[in-house]
Amino acid sequence: MNVIELFLSELDREADRSRRTLEAMPESQKDWKPHEKSMAFGYLAELVATMPNWLAMTIERDELDLKPPPGQGIKREPLNSRDDYLRAHEKAVTGARSALKGTNEDFLKTHWKLLVGGQLVVDVPRHEMLRETFNHLAHHRGQMTVYLRLLGAKVPALYGPSADEQRF
Repeated sequence: MNVIELFLSELDREADRSRRTLEAMPESQKDWKPHEKSMAFGYLAELVATMPNWLAMTIERDELDLKPPPGQGIKREPLNSRDDYLRAHEKAVTGARSALKGTNEDFLKTHWKLLVGGQLVVDVPRHEMLRETFNHLAHHRGQMTVYLRLLGAKVPALYGPSADEQRF
């Protein structure tokens, strides 16, 4: 098995976990925050839904500037309903799968850069950024399960049973 097959397998597992977490999202709580310094639930859910796009971006682009010049940023589609989040997630997963299938291991050894306002923040081989993206996704999905619990919503079983779901 090669590294691309490993990434594709992980994408399938993580996509399923993210989908189940997004399905549990209460639609009426998009603006809710557990603390004033926390991100809003809707934005957090958007990260979980669309983060597979980052996998494709790491393969298809050489860099990303998180604070680009005006008018040059990535346009985000507004997500307003649970179905919007789920559709965005499916689209992101499809794009990530396609990008992974269209690359090779040698290309994943080439470098990718993250910039903020034109300043270099990260310069690593693409395979490292792909791994970071999966870790980042798991982190935000974990945050999302805490938000679900605080809101009294059911928390899906993701890596084992939850108090609300005994699917293992």
